[in-house]
Amino acid sequence: MPVKNALYVVATPIGNLNDISLRALEILAGVDVVAAEHVQNSKHLLSHHAIHTRLVALHQHNETAVAHQICASLAQGKSAALISDAGTPAISDPGAVLVRQVREQGFPVIPVPGANAAICALSAAGITHPHFLFYGFLPSKAGQRQRELETLAPLPYTLIFYEAPHRIRASLHDMASILGGERQLTIARELTKLFETVHQCKLGEAVAWLEADAYREKGEFVVLVSGASAPDSAGISEQTRNTLTLLLAELPLKQAVKLTAEISGENRKALYQLALSLKP
Repeated sequence: MPVKNALYVVATPIGNLNDISLRALEILAGVDVVAAEHVQNSKHLLSHHAIHTRLVALHQHNETAVAHQICASLAQGKSAALISDAGTPAISDPGAVLVRQVREQGFPVIPVPGANAAICALSAAGITHPHFLFYGFLPSKAGQRQRELETLAPLPYTLIFYEAPHRIRASLHDMASILGGERQLTIARELTKLFETVHQCKLGEAVAWLEADAYREKGEFVVLVSGASAPDSAGISEQTRNTLTLLLAELPLKQAVKLTAEISGENRKALYQLALSLKP
């Protein structure tokens, strides 16, 4: 049973309602209140498992006020749980403000692990590169989105994004233009649901694949893009390496790379990859 004065951060299914742990069900049934992003959506999950715990709405517009209420409840010896519409709370969803306030008040925050869309997609993609960067949702405005992608372009890690159906086509178009159409892409949509799809292709082929069937643009998306190929840094001179090392000790990585490229005339992408290996 849940302990008193504690907030439980409970992962819930991303689609299939049976993808929930026995511990999560026990906690949700035993706490005094469950804070949920959308009460109606969460009521469906709880009813499916015959749980009737009181639900309160916690979203981006009321999170601070509800956090104060829950902290006051914990101070009275009550227990609470935080859930999102799907998956693990406070990851590209509301909840982090509540967790921070509970911690600042000195109450325990107890995670109850479970479903996560990014990890679910990654596990089914067959990507052998061991490192990845979870970005979440790109900016909705085209200019901001393109600038973010330019920042991410040199990174050698698999890039993981979430995307909404009304932006998926524009986002994939920008990715292909900025990251390069030859990169490997995995599109995972409607994970664990009836029309689950995990499709792999080159990034430059993604928009055409979407447009071939109108249903492919429906649902929630996880997008995985292979990382940048490492430029050959073997030919970089020892003097340039020393310059880069000295600048990295004093400046942010991007600025150090920019100045080293200007000083030496070396390829900036190669210097960026070298800097990643040199930065402590």
